[in-house]
Amino acid sequence: MRSSLRYFAVWAGIAVQLATGIVLDVNNAASVKNATSIVARDLLKYYTGNITDGATIGILPGPYYWWEAGAMWGAMVDYYHFTNDATYNNVTMQALISQMGPGNDYMMPAQMFDEGNDDQSFWGFSAMSAAEKGFPAPPSNIPSWIQLVTNLWNTQVVRWDLTSCGGGLKWQIFQSNAGYDYKNSVSNGAFFQLAARLARFTGNQTYVEWAEKSWDWSTRIGLVDPENYNVYDGSDDTKNCSALDHTQFSYSLAVYLYGAAVLYNYTNGSAIWEQRTTGLLNAAGSFFDPYPNATNIMYEASCEETSTCNTDQQSFKAYLSRFMWATTQMAPFTSSAVSTLLLSSASGAAASCSGGADGTTCGSRWYTRSFDNNVGVGQQLAALEVMQGLLINSTSAPITDPGVSLMDAASTVTAVPVPTTPPMTAAAPDPTTTRKSEGVRGRGVVAGSILSMGFVFGIAIGL
Repeated sequence: MRSSLRYFAVWAGIAVQLATGIVLDVNNAASVKNATSIVARDLLKYYTGNITDGATIGILPGPYYWWEAGAMWGAMVDYYHFTNDATYNNVTMQALISQMGPGNDYMMPAQMFDEGNDDQSFWGFSAMSAAEKGFPAPPSNIPSWIQLVTNLWNTQVVRWDLTSCGGGLKWQIFQSNAGYDYKNSVSNGAFFQLAARLARFTGNQTYVEWAEKSWDWSTRIGLVDPENYNVYDGSDDTKNCSALDHTQFSYSLAVYLYGAAVLYNYTNGSAIWEQRTTGLLNAAGSFFDPYPNATNIMYEASCEETSTCNTDQQSFKAYLSRFMWATTQMAPFTSSAVSTLLLSSASGAAASCSGGADGTTCGSRWYTRSFDNNVGVGQQLAALEVMQGLLINSTSAPITDPGVSLMDAASTVTAVPVPTTPPMTAAAPDPTTTRKSEGVRGRGVVAGSILSMGFVFGIAIGL
């Protein structure tokens, strides 16, 4: 494992120029804005909800799951924040509103076969960023962005499950869905991060208590290794989480990293959250340097070298890029290390964006510094996130609003006190692990399209 905090090289400047492709000078804001505008344009080509009859508003066509659309709109919220280019604001707002569900909490009946706690959280990340980064407010008949996130988090906190493993969130929300018996790191890490961000935004101490509870549970179970800070995929709760799937994905670590950095910021630089942020950033080094000639370039270690990344996994580098860049604002002591890693990664990403008919379509393997003919939403999204983050030093940090008025928020969160964890009676650890199968969730595309269209129509006429 390479320690990311060992990289403190000073970059004199990196420029990538291809005969047909994206030009990127990582030290030039105008160049970065031009490059990201091209990547964003090509990303939105995959979205058809704004040019069809409205049946797919807010979501992506197959093979992309509902959660990835939510992640994409979060990238577009950030795109506006970084570049001040409002080209996509209307379609982004329309999408975030269309999927908020009848309870205004991103619980979409149309997605019940597709929506897990992690899926819901990625829509929550997008709404949270909209609140924190001054994205235009929704119409007056729609709850505020922060209200939507509060509502979402309140649906999750009551799912904290004490019937197995001493707590934690299950991967799936509905018992009928495959994976309901699995407690995974990305669901619990996302819950942890949203609690941290809500604490910072609102000043409500109960969110801090829940964030700490979630962190403590994650380390006690072993999803987050308390010694080396590696983040593992999950565990079977029918075995009382006595055996871990030790697969590591970049996005699982990323959600914990940014949550820890937010708490470092909220606690005015507490030593414990500095230690945890540093540990997670060090562990992120395992997602860089696939080969000696690819120093400081990000890759998805579990699948990229073997060309076995599935559709979801192609996007995971996007979230590590997003949350590493964001960490530098919450925990400035990480800035040099993060910049060293992501400057080179952004350069490699730009070099990969040299395919397709227009010569700017992004590929997957940045370390090749060339187009690899592996294209899709995830590839565009990852390139966009790593590139637009280059502008972070010229943008404001996420705002806070401790006096914000939230409908029933304080009473709801107070009504679910942080529980005392019962003693675990786990069996002896099983030395074997079982990788959760990918693609086990049905998309429910037809039902989703009909209900999404009906919900948006209801908004339009003021229902």
